[in-house]
Amino acid sequence: MIMTEILSKDNVMLNANVGTKEEAIRLTGSVLVEKGYVDESYIEKMLEREALTSTYMGNFVAIPHGTEDSKSFVKESGISIVQVPDGVDFGGGNIVKLLIGIAGKGDEHLDILSKIAIVCSEEENIESLVKANSAEEVLAIFEGVN
Repeated sequence: MIMTEILSKDNVMLNANVGTKEEAIRLTGSVLVEKGYVDESYIEKMLEREALTSTYMGNFVAIPHGTEDSKSFVKESGISIVQVPDGVDFGGGNIVKLLIGIAGKGDEHLDILSKIAIVCSEEENIESLVKANSAEEVLAIFEGVN
């Protein structure tokens, strides 16, 4: 596979409507599968990670990603973004409106996570991402990730 961008407008899904946390994680993972970043088995590893410890980060954000032993399913580093304006319950009253799926080749996931953390540390960035009407708006906020 030719090296692709870690985050492109094709990796952004707006106005998703999901009923459960599992459905939300599967949708986030399916974008990574569709765009060729990971094998389909990676989605099960994302669900496994969630069962071990929640990927809810606060501020309406969850960052689903695979377990430590899922690296063999990652073809290229990539990010998927799924916007859920109505929110989905991640348990304990934690509502998620923005899912950021991560697949990191080697140790790249740490670099990707740190860049996402910078974007997500600003409450106004989260508000803008949840209200975004286009993939371009989302990319403008994340432009430092590529």
